[in-house]
Formats: sequence, C-alpha cells, structure tokens
Amino acid sequence: MAGVNAVLAGTRSMIKLPKKILSRQAEITHEYLAEVDKHLADILSGRIDRMYHIKDFASILFIHPVHLSNTIKLTTGHSPCYFFEEKLMNEARRLLQEGEVNIATIAERLTFDTSNFTKFFKRFEGLTPSAYRQQFYAQANRRAQEDHALTA
Repeated sequence: MAGVNAVLAGTRSMIKLPKKILSRQAEITHEYLAEVDKHLADILSGRIDRMYHIKDFASILFIHPVHLSNTIKLTTGHSPCYFFEEKLMNEARRLLQEGEVNIATIAERLTFDTSNFTKFFKRFEGLTPSAYRQQFYAQANRRAQEDHALTA
C-alpha cells in the first residue's frame, strides 16, 4: 500500500490516511452539503420542480455516486440522504409552524404528493403533518397563556 501506513492498535487494524486524501474527503463532504442547501433553496423558490438523487449530486461534483456515498458516510457517519432528509424536515416543520400554507401546498412545494409527504413526515416526526401543526399551536397557546398569567 504505497503512501498508506498501517497502524495496529490493540487487536484492531487502523489505516492512517495521508492528509491529501483526508482533505479531499472533507472537500467532497463540504461541496455536497453546499449543493444540498442550494438544491433545497431552488426547490423552495420554484426554480426546480424535482428532487435530486445521489447520482444527480455526484454528477454535479464530477464523482461516482458510490464514491460520494462512501465518502459522506466515512466522514460524517451518516448516509448522504440523512442530510437532505433532515433539511427537508426542518423546512417542513418551519412551513407547518407558520400556518399560512395548507399541507397539500407544503407537500407540493417540497416536491411530494400529499400522501407521500404525510408518510415521509410521520416516519421522521412520529406525527402526521396536521397532528404536528395542531400540537405546535396547542403548545404555543399554552405558552402565551402562561406568559399572560405571569404579566397580569
């Protein structure tokens, strides 16, 4: 293994990677996360109407999809989908908390049909979007009443 030093630590074998490789992994991870942010902004603004897949992000970064997935998993401990889904959930929560937009419109804005959006949201939040919205407003009303009682 030219340029790679094997280091034995107890019974585990660890490979010490050269700084150049480590910096490239960090660069790929940084670029991927930046592209995820850009893509989500494009979706929310309506410039793009379809969700990218890993192969699309890999193409933008001029690397193979498997290399992208492996690099993200290695450097962060999470799959590439984790970051995109987390950002989508944060945006969905924000839109549901605003309360101005109905759930079907939120789903469409995030490139889901309503049924798939409900399943996606429930998988991560444990509640349907409407139940989440109701719970959020119930808690907000409770806090407002407590604040009002303290100032009265």
